[in-house]
Amino acid sequence: MEKINVDSLVVGGGIAGMQAALDLADQGIQVALVEREPSIGGKMIALSKVFPTLDCCSCITTPKMSAVAHHENIQLFTYCEVQSIDEIERGFAAHVLKKPRYIDEDVCTGCRQCEYACPINLPNAFDLDMGATRAVRVPFSTAVPQTAVLDIENCILCGKCERVCPADAIDFTQTPQFIRFEATTVLLSTGFETTPIDAKKEYGAGELHNVIDGLMMERLLAPTGPYGRILRPGDGKEPESIAYVQCAGSRDETLGVEYCSRVCCMYAIKQAMLISGSLPLADITIYYMDIRAFGKGYEQFFQNARAMGVEFVRAKVASISQDDDQNPVVRVELMEEGSRVEERTHDLVVLSVGLLPAYNPLAIYGVPISDDGFVSVSAPNLSPCVTDRTGIFVTGTASGPMDIVDSIVMAGAAAAEAAAFIHEQEPVIAYAD
Repeated sequence: MEKINVDSLVVGGGIAGMQAALDLADQGIQVALVEREPSIGGKMIALSKVFPTLDCCSCITTPKMSAVAHHENIQLFTYCEVQSIDEIERGFAAHVLKKPRYIDEDVCTGCRQCEYACPINLPNAFDLDMGATRAVRVPFSTAVPQTAVLDIENCILCGKCERVCPADAIDFTQTPQFIRFEATTVLLSTGFETTPIDAKKEYGAGELHNVIDGLMMERLLAPTGPYGRILRPGDGKEPESIAYVQCAGSRDETLGVEYCSRVCCMYAIKQAMLISGSLPLADITIYYMDIRAFGKGYEQFFQNARAMGVEFVRAKVASISQDDDQNPVVRVELMEEGSRVEERTHDLVVLSVGLLPAYNPLAIYGVPISDDGFVSVSAPNLSPCVTDRTGIFVTGTASGPMDIVDSIVMAGAAAAEAAAFIHEQEPVIAYAD
């Protein structure tokens, strides 16, 4: 077992984890950043643009990914998962499983020759299975590190990738490895998952071909998306009528998600505005119960969308079905018209799904969790990043739903708390006058 000593272990390589790692490293603190995916970047690198400025997500995230990879005080470990964390005299010992890529990371140049030669096509997880990829591939075009990963379960061992690799980087003999990290502090930036699209049977239980979720629409809108433009996944048709269903995975006792996920209204409005630019003749309708535009400039963003022609209908969506042409049929109760019930047909329906915790922090990291499953913080107004386990801090959506701006701000706060804690542990030497 390899043993690595650092000052701080950051778990999760999304925007919050990267920002926290950079803030710590810029202070001269030695950081290890562990990410379970083959590349850092988190959910943000897969998005199209951010609200309310509509800046390019990749333009914001990619420089931070590069800065993390090249910082002299940061050691980057991708495709690794934390198995357990134990307290030791110095702080914490984290046992991390490094999954085999079946690629020699030290010699792989990211040239993608192996990917071009591979004969096996698979659904692309980065495009949420809407696009295709190969059994061996670089995760996506701006991945960091630019190192291939081989899906051994779907590999037919034909050897084509091995024969074309100019660096001789293919290694079918790799096995899982364990790494022991010893660190004074641990920062949890484990991020979030979204409510499963099949969670609600009233909305088709994931079986309706042209009912997608918000992240899938993000990939359709992104320049690097699976189709290059907005098309219905069911039949490749360009949609002329698009509907959004708000609170499709939040504020719902039947799903056990009673809280508001905060970002759903704003990302739906953002996507509606982007669709208006891509498909100027399309009709866009947002069915909502309440619009929660809580941040700076968000209310004006909402008003701009209305001015662009996006239709906002205050209604409760009871169910979604589909007709013989795979067009989603939305049954709605119009709240501002005496609770009148209507059925409306659209070409494409987007469910504004909510945010769920990605991990159970109690099981792995031993930190208490709230009723909603996110990391519990004793004094959210005074110390929003300090957990009840001394030396472990939390940032980003690991502590609850928040937008990108709040995640970055909270990352800076967590880094400041961790740095202060590290300096407190260092012995103070008193010199005589």
